[in-house]
Amino acid sequence: MGVEEEYLLVDSGGVPSGVADAAVRAHERSGGEAADEGPPGGGLEHELQEQQVETGTHPCLELTDLAAEVRDGRARAASAARQAGAHLAALATSPMPGPTTLTHGARYEALAQAYALTVRDQLTSGCHVHVSVADDDEGVAVLDRIGPWLPVLLALSVNSPYWRGEDTGYFSIRSQMWNRWPTAGPTAPFGSAQAYRDTVAGLIATGVALDPAMMYFDARLSPRYPTVEIRVADVCLRADDAVLVAALSRALVETAARQAADGVPPGHTRVEPLRAATWRAGRSGLSGDLLVPPALTPVPARDAVAALLDHVRPALTDSGDLASVQDLLGRLWQRGTGADEQRAWAREGGLPGVVEQAVAATVA
Repeated sequence: MGVEEEYLLVDSGGVPSGVADAAVRAHERSGGEAADEGPPGGGLEHELQEQQVETGTHPCLELTDLAAEVRDGRARAASAARQAGAHLAALATSPMPGPTTLTHGARYEALAQAYALTVRDQLTSGCHVHVSVADDDEGVAVLDRIGPWLPVLLALSVNSPYWRGEDTGYFSIRSQMWNRWPTAGPTAPFGSAQAYRDTVAGLIATGVALDPAMMYFDARLSPRYPTVEIRVADVCLRADDAVLVAALSRALVETAARQAADGVPPGHTRVEPLRAATWRAGRSGLSGDLLVPPALTPVPARDAVAALLDHVRPALTDSGDLASVQDLLGRLWQRGTGADEQRAWAREGGLPGVVEQAVAATVA
């Protein structure tokens, strides 16, 4: 498994700062790996806006190794940001208002031309977890079975209550902004790898999607690696929570692969309840009810997380991750989500204080 994290770059006042190009160049001058060279992980990359950068881990088998890689990536990005005159913040949206500056490049310019305000507003940062699969057939079988559980992962990661100076009332406004893309969100079961490929080709043929990389599903077959890529989560404020989301994601993939091998059919056929479950998770995080399989009925968030843990317990036990996941969950319940922490900081120091505290928490 591996983790990609997107971050905000902010100035000393907490306002988004468009210095990604300088940060990436500083990273490469210091001997860091260049983007898109060699195996995945270890680099620092541009994102859609110049106010963002992205890191990725190398593929990891052990959770301890992944945790070290996540922390190293954050430290690497924070150092590059400082060299560019900015700070790094693991915030899924910016609490402070500020401009967006499109990253240079033909593809980004094509996105801006095609999607207009959606691109200009898209200063959002997510956490993407890659889990290896045997082939596309196993990957699609996994996608067809994990969808009803993905909103619980979103609820665990919520880290975007503020949007340009305003408390939105959501725990993840990023998930709302992200779902403005025409190809974003949950998917119904595909049934086969060929059906998945046909769906991708059909969306591109409509002209609504520019290329396979624009399949912004909550979970998809990665267009770059032999993995299932789970994309539903906010970037986590704390590195511990990113590791938790990754461990649960791998366990979900393993559980689904076992179900498919045993002939267990997908537990859902319609996308509408999944959209409702995703909205619910983004609206209230862990503070209210979540919708859980098999019927996607509302239950208190603690019960929903417990149900997810029970669902993947055999896979967590077999990988040796169960005790670590239980410990990470305990810490999360004790301190709250990133959205909880942001709102607590805002009561003490306003939105500039939120960003200042988040910069420290990003590499804590």
